[in-house]
Amino acid sequence: MDERWDEHTIGRALADPKLREQAFTQMVRQYSEPLYWRIRRMVFYHADADDILQNTFLKAWKHVAQFQNKSKVFTWLYRIAINEALDFLRKQKNTLTTSVEDVSSLAQMMLADEYFDGDEAEAILHAAIATLPEVQRMVFTLRYFEEMKYAEMSELLGTSEGALKASYHLAVKKISAFIQTSN
Repeated sequence: MDERWDEHTIGRALADPKLREQAFTQMVRQYSEPLYWRIRRMVFYHADADDILQNTFLKAWKHVAQFQNKSKVFTWLYRIAINEALDFLRKQKNTLTTSVEDVSSLAQMMLADEYFDGDEAEAILHAAIATLPEVQRMVFTLRYFEEMKYAEMSELLGTSEGALKASYHLAVKKISAFIQTSN
């Protein structure tokens, strides 16, 4: 088994056409799992997260020659993954369960998913998150699960910190109300 490469080594190797394929393979090995779980928190289902992860690496490979090693490799991949997840959520906007009556079915579906390792409370939280509008869902996920700072989110999503704070506040209120009505 290969040993892990550090960020600097991967970045330098990606810039070298002779080492690019080997570096990319190593990058996929090292970052697939952490990226998968970040994506999974946004889209809820394994198959969707898996597809988005695959699209993330396809896009990364397509643009690997433009990677300038100014940011960390994982940060670069994470931005691609976030954008892919946002694109997916925009396309799937109306397909997620959004009513209180359907919470138990979404929660039960998540609990039955072999890739979900949370408890019932976490499944209900995810069901509540699924009811949020796309922007609030993304902001809540990045802030709550990823503990991302508003300044980073602002740069990533291209919106003001004030708007992000308002979206997060509204999301928390909606999630709290949803959970209270589902009990």
